[in-house]
Amino acid sequence: MSQRPNRVRDDFEAALLEAVPFMRAFARTLCHDTDQAEDLAQETLVKALSCRHQFQPGTNLRAWLSTILRNRFYSGQRRLRWRGEYDAEAMERTLVAPDDPSMTVELEDVRRALAMLPDFQREALILVGAGGMSYEEVSQIAGCPVGTVKSRVRRARDELTSILFEGRTTPQESAAAPLEAIVDDFDRLRRGRNAA
Repeated sequence: MSQRPNRVRDDFEAALLEAVPFMRAFARTLCHDTDQAEDLAQETLVKALSCRHQFQPGTNLRAWLSTILRNRFYSGQRRLRWRGEYDAEAMERTLVAPDDPSMTVELEDVRRALAMLPDFQREALILVGAGGMSYEEVSQIAGCPVGTVKSRVRRARDELTSILFEGRTTPQESAAAPLEAIVDDFDRLRRGRNAA
């Protein structure tokens, strides 16, 4: 009987170590900063080890770890909200292809395109596409309906296609922008009339 708990512990630790590259990659897609992503992945490991009793053997460890990582990231973002936004020049490369220089350029294009997506779309796309998770698992992680996850992934794929293959380099203009332009023109014309 004493062998069983040690075996379960060893299985959990082995599975946890196997999931480290995935956690690091997922953290990089959220953080855009290598150092911050490494810290986030490490915090997630520590939290997972301290809460291992909450993990249900036989369930998806990656989904459980993604939930921990995601919650820690967004909790940190709420605290950082008052410190200001990230410096765009401080963003680190998240994708590297050292063997083929042309692939490095293409991967950099993909990284930039991913960075242009809204956080919720990028997160859903990475978890489903790169993480291999089901829509249902991502739904539980994100705390939203399965249909919302499917929509986010579809929209993220459409946006990436638009950015990478149609050459769009800036986010689409919001619906409010044309209205704001009309109001600005109206104000300018009114000021001109009052001056005359």
